[in-house]
Parts: sequence; C-alpha cells; structure tokens
Amino acid sequence: MVRRVVGVEAMTMTFSALGEPSRLRIVELLRGGPSSVGDIAEALGIRQPQVSKHLKVLAEAGIVVGERVAKRRLYRLEARRFTELERWLGSFEPLWEARLDNLGRLLDSLDGRSADGADA
Repeated sequence: MVRRVVGVEAMTMTFSALGEPSRLRIVELLRGGPSSVGDIAEALGIRQPQVSKHLKVLAEAGIVVGERVAKRRLYRLEARRFTELERWLGSFEPLWEARLDNLGRLLDSLDGRSADGADA
C-alpha cells in the first residue's frame, strides 16, 4: 500500500520523481493510456527491472497507480496528483501575471521611445 502524501511534501516528491528523464518518459507514455511493465520496457528500450524501479518511485509519489488485470499489472496515471499539481502551479499565476504586465509596460515604453526617435 502506498501512503498518501499531501502539501509541500507531495510536490517535492512529484518534482523529484518527474525530474528523472526515464520516469518522465514513462509518464509521457502513460498519457496514451494504461500499459504493463513489459509494454513500457519495450516502448522505451529500458530493461523491465529498471522500469519496475521507476514505476515504484512514481507510485510512491502518487503519479501512477498499478492495477491487476487478469495476469498482468497495468499502470496508469493518477489524475488526482496532476490536479493537485495544476492547483499548486496555478497559485503562482497572479505573480506571473503581474511580472508579465510589468514587462509589457516596459516594452511598450521602450517601443514608444524608439518610435519618437528619442533613442535613435
């Protein structure tokens, strides 16, 4: 059973897990739908034991969930973690909007000076 983490700890685990290129490739592959360890290994050219280790890290971070289907274990993305990630990243939107507005005003003022010939 994977314990559920929330808040800053969850974001730290999420970014740490996604920061490894092979794990990010696995997540990208799983965007297309559930896959087995063997299918992931074949698609990405990674050995099955390595894929299993990466999936364990992704599962611990709450990014993927494994489900037994017949004799296979299929892994899929866990939507809840991505919703949390989107919400957390969205909390920075006002900061970035203010900074982009300031940049826009600066560029407009620089553009206005060069159009007047002041800087020419």
